[in-house]
Amino acid sequence: MTLRLAIVDPLTPVPYSGDRESLAGLGGTEATVVRVAERLAPGVTVFQTGRVRSERVSGVAYAAFDPARALPGAPEIILVINSWKVALRLRRAHPDARIALWMHVFPGRHNRVMGPALAEAEIEIIGVSASHARALRSFLHMPRPPITHVFNPISDDLRPDATRRDPNLLLFASSPHKGLDEVYRAFGQLRARLPSLRLAVADPGYLRWRVGLAPEGVEHLGRLDPSALVSWMRRALCLFYPQTRFAETFGLVIAEANAVGCPALLHAGLGANDEVASDPSQLIDARDPDAIAARVLAWRATSPIVRARPEFRLSAVIEAWRSELSRPAPTRTSAPAEAGA
Repeated sequence: MTLRLAIVDPLTPVPYSGDRESLAGLGGTEATVVRVAERLAPGVTVFQTGRVRSERVSGVAYAAFDPARALPGAPEIILVINSWKVALRLRRAHPDARIALWMHVFPGRHNRVMGPALAEAEIEIIGVSASHARALRSFLHMPRPPITHVFNPISDDLRPDATRRDPNLLLFASSPHKGLDEVYRAFGQLRARLPSLRLAVADPGYLRWRVGLAPEGVEHLGRLDPSALVSWMRRALCLFYPQTRFAETFGLVIAEANAVGCPALLHAGLGANDEVASDPSQLIDARDPDAIAARVLAWRATSPIVRARPEFRLSAVIEAWRSELSRPAPTRTSAPAEAGA
């Protein structure tokens, strides 16, 4: 019997689907939703705010989401992307469904109260990494709902090839709000020591952000399609990401870079960096210009061997989702409130 699964995305800026053109300019969350939905189909409907026309692409139904109405089709399981308030409204409309909040972000401080509200409504939380789940457990007021995680997926076919790495090419491949201003400063300091270095910046284009003037040696690539981005990853000495403020909940671009053999220069202990990096040599104190320079010089001499973690592969992630969706819905936590929460 086919499972009736609804994935509700109430916050997407534009409708999207498995039509890859519709994903242009969007981020890893939307790409992940499509990958997971397609592999779990049939029986999957993705509901989106702002969608007017229903369609079916690669076995997945895409339909408009009306927050004032119950979802059609009597779904057995509902995954709500990021919005805990929408999840609560859907609980009232679907009292017998299993509902989970599929978190891809860290909630703001004013959302600490969502823990008791979700627990009362018996709505669980699914994060995108173990470190993300731990952070959510620490952040939320008690009582809180059960919190688990399923990794974001990378393609099964991403592998290193024989492409020669350019010892002078560094790559930044994220939205500029993810610390590009700090990356520019680090690159400027590094280039003062190594004037032949270049920094290619690929921007997915879904968010405008002030980052100041780019230093000499920066090449702006704009938005790249996935195959073009992978080609840059294969050529680059490393993914250059020495920023200390933006915590990734997963870090899809880090996992993809490692999958094709490209190391990522990361700040240790920040977000999911330690979890996603497949080799500890990628983790440094990014506040230290000497540490950055030492690591880049070492990689210019000998590139480290990095590979994808097998648990991040799409096939493994889909098995994790099948296991997650097939188990009984967890009961709510009834622990007493924590002191000072």
